Amino acid sequence: MSLAYDALVLVGFGGPAGPDDVMPFLRRVTAGRPVPQDRLDEVAARYLELGGSSPIVAQTEALLAALVERLAARGLEVPAYLGHRNSSPTVPDTLARVAADGHTRVLALASSAFPSYSGCRQYRENLGAGLAAAPGLAVRALGPFPELPGLIDAAADLLASALRSAGPGATVLVTAHSLPLASAATSGPNGGGYVAALEHAAAAVVARATALAGMPRPPAWRLVFQSRSGSPHVPWLEPDVCDAIREIASDATTQTIVVVPLGFLTDHTEVLWDLDREASEAAAAAGLGFVRVPTIGTHPAFLDGLADLLAAHLEGRAPAPAQPAFCSDRCCPSPAQMEG
Repeated sequence: MSLAYDALVLVGFGGPAGPDDVMPFLRRVTAGRPVPQDRLDEVAARYLELGGSSPIVAQTEALLAALVERLAARGLEVPAYLGHRNSSPTVPDTLARVAADGHTRVLALASSAFPSYSGCRQYRENLGAGLAAAPGLAVRALGPFPELPGLIDAAADLLASALRSAGPGATVLVTAHSLPLASAATSGPNGGGYVAALEHAAAAVVARATALAGMPRPPAWRLVFQSRSGSPHVPWLEPDVCDAIREIASDATTQTIVVVPLGFLTDHTEVLWDLDREASEAAAAAGLGFVRVPTIGTHPAFLDGLADLLAAHLEGRAPAPAQPAFCSDRCCPSPAQMEG
């Protein structure tokens, strides 16, 4: 079968390969941002306490391998590559390899489902930087996919299992990475896209999980945020997950906190530390049970959903993109643009 694209590139966030790479990795992540050294040292200590590496790289590799298998089962054989924003192989290195292998038409997908500068536009900038060194390539970068049925179904299936084990008295906290309010306000083509997409997806996940778990009514739930960084004087999205847990502790009907890391496709340090350590400790201190739902990773429903999305583009069946409107100057501007 003749395909519309002759190579697939999955773009990931990246992570340190070992203890010696932790600080260089953090400096790449925070490049151009005024992050104090003591904050970098604090985050580095967390990485080191967790072994000095992050599961995000291996899990992103597993996601790509599973997608290749799903596509091959449909008769779609396409060379697939992985590039990272903050670790090796970098996106420019990956695109250079794609070009060296003789490919010219690239379909790119970022491992981020929700619209924001760091979750969408910055990945496009990474691809653009790579194209400068591989001018013979044409790259079609797919946008965020917060309404992907497979994402909703996978998260709902995992939440339903957690609700069954938690029993009555569970309150669900759906988490995502916090953003500065200014960045959240300018996310997506019409502004406010990050929170709106999360709220819509979270509601769909809870409704679907309620049905799957056979519950007569949905559990109490709310959208919360985690992993804020930067200056304490800059307002970020709230409430923080730990603050929400402490607030919920006053509700006598809640016995267990069930946390759904919907904003994260795979595990990494901000899931393992901020949720599995800090949030679970906050729940224990409040006398509440704690269940953290797994990230969706290579859940079969998610793989099928992504395979559907990629197949439509590879086979030339996808509708014309909504760009450039989707990526206008007003859509998910960089922090530097907003400061300027």
